[in-house]
Amino acid sequence: MPIFDLARAAEDRFHRDLIPVLRQRGWRPRVVPYDGYGTISANGLTSSARVIARMVMRPQNAPAEGPLFRSLPEDFPTSALEMRDIAFTSLLEAQRGWRSFVDCPVPFLPVTVKVGNQSLRTRADRSGYVDVVVRDHGLEPGWHNVTIEAAGVCEPVTCQVEIVCPEPTIGVICDIDDTAMITHMPRAMVAAWNAFVKNSGARQPVPGMAQLLSRVRRTHPQAPVVYLSTGAWNVVPTLRFFLKKHGFPRGPMLMTDWGPNNTGWFRSGIEHKRTQLRRLMIDLPHVTWLLLGDDGQYDPLIYGEAAREHDDHVAAVAIRRLSPGEHVLAGGRAVHPMGLDPDSRTLAECDVPVVYGTDGFALARALPSSIVGPDSSGPTRLTRRTIR
Repeated sequence: MPIFDLARAAEDRFHRDLIPVLRQRGWRPRVVPYDGYGTISANGLTSSARVIARMVMRPQNAPAEGPLFRSLPEDFPTSALEMRDIAFTSLLEAQRGWRSFVDCPVPFLPVTVKVGNQSLRTRADRSGYVDVVVRDHGLEPGWHNVTIEAAGVCEPVTCQVEIVCPEPTIGVICDIDDTAMITHMPRAMVAAWNAFVKNSGARQPVPGMAQLLSRVRRTHPQAPVVYLSTGAWNVVPTLRFFLKKHGFPRGPMLMTDWGPNNTGWFRSGIEHKRTQLRRLMIDLPHVTWLLLGDDGQYDPLIYGEAAREHDDHVAAVAIRRLSPGEHVLAGGRAVHPMGLDPDSRTLAECDVPVVYGTDGFALARALPSSIVGPDSSGPTRLTRRTIR
């Protein structure tokens, strides 16, 4: 038996033994909801929605796990009540980190998912996750509430799914670390940083990236935006707050679960992104994607493979070039300025527009105007394909 199978068995046994102890201390199962996505056919006869959540143990008086969509005010509070609300919001954000880092999942908990006029009964997996597809929901395009009822949870929990319009449109798949958010630290420490440093003001967005995504959304109002990362699911509430605060369009996040599994000590980040990319192209076949990433590690390779194999589903690839210092922290290799390293060579072999830039502003200037729309600050720059 591989050693990581033993580690996985030990982890499962630890959680099974821990749950009764936490129950004696007053902890109860709780549903942590995540945003999902779905689609509907042009004739409205078929539809599907992907619903994602996790079952964990929480103290009964723990703050709610729902998203904090309120960002910090630009003006000083004008009343004691407003000041109290701001302080309470900041406190909830601060508490979320260490609680998520010490999650105790509730495996195999019976769950009922209700989407539109459909209901589906299922169970959480060994890590407490629920990831199901509900068909024939009858919902219209847009954001909709989904109800999740779990055994042992007093109140049903509401999460949301975005039903994508059935007409052909542009969509965005965006990496998070070093693409949307500057990490300024070794990639191996990113998970701990996300778990313990909870003040969103301590993190910096990549300049111009929120504006780039917003321009795509303005040019294509029905465009879905999906954030694809190798980060852990337990940092989603904080990342959601960060993206909202800095003006990024709202969209589902597809993260991964850390820890031993049936293939190794940790899940492969490369395979996670490959799998989710393929699934998005299958689930949303009418969407042509703009793939946004960075050259710190494997985004050029992963996106290059996707564009080469599914060029009819990829509108363009935009890669943010990291500085030499960021490359060292990311654990990647410095990219040759002419793009001749193996990963960039994969991009050169695909037949879609490929652009590079140091930030979102540079990428927006290089991308085709059919994707980002005309630049209001000046004439649109012509785009060339990567030299093969």
